[in-house]
Parts: sequence; structure tokens; C-alpha cells
Amino acid sequence: MLKTPSSAVLKVSKFISGFFNPMNSLVIYFIVFSTRNFTLAEATQNFLPIFLITIVPISSWIIYNVRTKKYTNLDVSDRKQRKSLYFFIEGAMLVYLFFVYLKYERIDMVLLFLLILLIVMQISNYFIKSSMHTAINIFIAALFFTLSPLYGLIWLILSILVGISRIILKRHTPAEVVSGAVIAGMVSFIYLYTHIQIQ
Repeated sequence: MLKTPSSAVLKVSKFISGFFNPMNSLVIYFIVFSTRNFTLAEATQNFLPIFLITIVPISSWIIYNVRTKKYTNLDVSDRKQRKSLYFFIEGAMLVYLFFVYLKYERIDMVLLFLLILLIVMQISNYFIKSSMHTAINIFIAALFFTLSPLYGLIWLILSILVGISRIILKRHTPAEVVSGAVIAGMVSFIYLYTHIQIQ
């Protein structure tokens, strides 16, 4: 028989799961990436379209659907409810990718691979509710690895803790966390291989 986690373990798990939710983790990566590669003005110019085209609409969509009770919670833990969320996120990301291509005549490889990850996650959702928290954080670990192997390792450890927290909070089963990790691992490997080839 499994023991009920202590209140301290639950509090730590809630903090880890909440703070390192996919949106926050992506924002942290974009801030670190921008400060390492751009001046403040360039970083603002680089981050503002991502913020306005993807982060604000996606966050607003989730909050609106929670308030109208179409989504049970901000995590969108229900497998059926996730179907519309995936479509909305992918739509916002496609708009951003088109914007970048039209304005700068380039493809944002980070967002392209994130989109690929989400499409694979969406397909898997028809069979198992793979952990989006775990998957996106593992992909972010790969992104950090391109900046610094140490950053990548630290974020990979954080990703494991996020996965464990999702199990403790009963948001996901171990199989769902492993499924998210495997999907993210495959997409991250292809991303890193592609990143190395174009350097």
C-alpha cells in the first residue's frame, strides 16, 4: 500500500509543478537566451513577438476556459479537455512562425521543434495523457544544453523533479510521465542533432 505524501512533500511538489509549468519554463529559457545573446533593446525586440503572439493568447485562452468551466484547472489535466488546448497552442505557434518568416525570412528552429513536440504529444493524447510538464521541461533542458552543458544538466535534473512532482500530486501516472519524457527525449535528440549540423 502506497503511503500518503506528507504535507511538506506536497507543498514542495506544488511549488515545483507550479513554478516550472511549461509557460514559466519557456519564459525563463527565452530570458536567459536573450540576455546571453542580445543587448536589452535587441532582447526586447526578440522577446516581444513571442510574448504577444504566443504567451499572452495561450495564457488568456487557458484562464478563460477555466473561468467558464470548460477546463477543470490551469494544468488542463483532463485528457479530453486537452484536445482543444493543443489545437489553440499549435495555432498560436504557427502564427508566430509565419510572422518570423515574413519579417526576418528565417525559420525559428526552437519554436518549430516545440511545435513538432506538441503535435506528437497531441497524437499521443489519443492513447495516453502524456505529461506536458515533463515533456516541455526536457525539451527546454536540450535548449539550455545548446547554451551551456551545465545549464542543460541542471534543467534536466529539474525536469526529473517536475515529473516526480506530477506523480505525487496525482496529475499523472508514472506511465504518463515516462511517455512525456520519451517523446521529449526523441524530439530533443533530433533538435540537438539539427542544431549541431547547422552550426
